[in-house]
Amino acid sequence: MKIAIVTGAERGIGRSIALTLAQNGFTVVAASVSAGDAEHVCAFMDELRAISPESVYIKTDISSDADRKNLVESVVSKFGKIDVLVNNAGVAPTVRNDILQMSEESMDRLLNINLKGTFFLTQRVANAMIDGGFGSAIINITSMSVYTSSTSRGEYCISKAGLAMVTTLFADRLASTNIRVYEVRPGIIETPMTAGVKGKYDALIEGGLLPISRMGQPEDVARAVLMLASGYLAYSTGEVINVDGGFHIQRL
Repeated sequence: MKIAIVTGAERGIGRSIALTLAQNGFTVVAASVSAGDAEHVCAFMDELRAISPESVYIKTDISSDADRKNLVESVVSKFGKIDVLVNNAGVAPTVRNDILQMSEESMDRLLNINLKGTFFLTQRVANAMIDGGFGSAIINITSMSVYTSSTSRGEYCISKAGLAMVTTLFADRLASTNIRVYEVRPGIIETPMTAGVKGKYDALIEGGLLPISRMGQPEDVARAVLMLASGYLAYSTGEVINVDGGFHIQRL
């Protein structure tokens, strides 16, 4: 039985990752802050457990050290190991502001969750993997915003660019321990996070923005995660997998 922690697991990309891993033999620890109502969480867990009966939900705010500690200790206590960590949890700015008006509070919120929280959860999981002699993969979900300027949500771009370096650092440090670290870099994915700007993206895609002319789906990201979690790139670490319809291709 392979144990995979998926943060931000109840919605959007995280939900698809959790279900896809479960469908392929993983027992999933769904870690989420539960921003939605309890009924939504229960419905998600019913669907997940119908596929993988041993899967569990652990309420986790990754920006909280106490929550990160509880998550890792609970998983190791219950299952005896952690095979895979998928760092998917992340937030967008509550209000999109030009960087000339961006608030310090908004910057702090995004860095605390998207970057600092993910870094220190990775640190804690990596130490548990090393101490227990288990673990195979850590997978960070970033964004094309790693390298794409969006001046109305600069704090998001900065947090994701930082997370790309977190991937590189841990890939380097953990290679000798047989723990591989990867980055999956989604493009324009149709999720609740992008719902408010779907019209803008539809128009850009229709105008030729993407070589593969459609918005991505959460399942597109989930399949990339499954490949990495399953060990199909066992002689690679620090690798970036773009799931962006070809957006990263520089074209004339």
